Amino acid sequence: MSDTFPILSLSTCWNSHRHTEGRELAAEARELGFEWIEVSHGTKISLLPGLLEAVEAGEIKVSSLHNFCPPPVEVTMDAPDVYEFTSDVQAERHRAISLTKRTLEMAPRFGTDRVVLHLGCAPRVKSITDELEKMTLAGQLYSRKYSDLKLKLVAQREAASAAALDRVRAALDEILPVCEKEGVRVGVETRSHYEQIPNQAEMLKLLEEYVDCPWLGAWHDFGHVQRQANLALLDHEIYLSQIAPRLIGCHVHDVRWPQKDHRVPLSTGGVALAKLLPLVPAGVPLIWEMSPGNRRAEVVEGLRVWREQGW
Repeated sequence: MSDTFPILSLSTCWNSHRHTEGRELAAEARELGFEWIEVSHGTKISLLPGLLEAVEAGEIKVSSLHNFCPPPVEVTMDAPDVYEFTSDVQAERHRAISLTKRTLEMAPRFGTDRVVLHLGCAPRVKSITDELEKMTLAGQLYSRKYSDLKLKLVAQREAASAAALDRVRAALDEILPVCEKEGVRVGVETRSHYEQIPNQAEMLKLLEEYVDCPWLGAWHDFGHVQRQANLALLDHEIYLSQIAPRLIGCHVHDVRWPQKDHRVPLSTGGVALAKLLPLVPAGVPLIWEMSPGNRRAEVVEGLRVWREQGW
């Protein structure tokens, strides 16, 4: 993979649902001007043979796979969090690890050494982020009720952190030897909800604990982190600066304030990309991860503006 900035890639989460043949999916990405794709979670197993053929024929290159790839056969919908490393149910933790190992073994077939990981959620923490987002949208971001609710969420997360990280470490103990065997790195993704693992402090803790491990790094999702920044849970620029030296990839998408993410980059102005992108080290892939609801014309216009600004 090139060591120049940037490597621009398209996540198949945007267009995989429209195709029945993987080679056609790859062709659409190339028509738009993407030389690289990320094979995302939810990409149907039936599309993978054609995608592999496109890679072998030099029609497309793969920047990364997003766990789980291939998806679990027993799940009929796109559900990257159906099995979590942090689950209270041991069988679900084992299934998450097993599926991750399959993804790691699949990555070299696509010619990539990067896999994106979701770690899970903090067990038994009530979901509060959605309520905070509704209050923010209603103009209550700095109200006393909002502050009290936010502090409750932070306290619950702090209480659940140690047990969740223990389960994450146990999963990594099984996964990282496979990473070494296959020559594949895993990127721990920043998440959109504060109930999810890792939060900012947990990400920094994990990166420090595995500082000597070449197979584990961070994966920065601009839209996810912006959603938390919009709730006054973190500072986006500080967070990105902290993890930048350990980045192995990024998901790039815009946010319609405060929480509608996976918009075309540079389309809503919700993420200060002009300020944040220069913090990403050279050679780190930038994957446009967009909702299928974004129209092709919007993507074309986004690419025009992107290139006009020299990225």
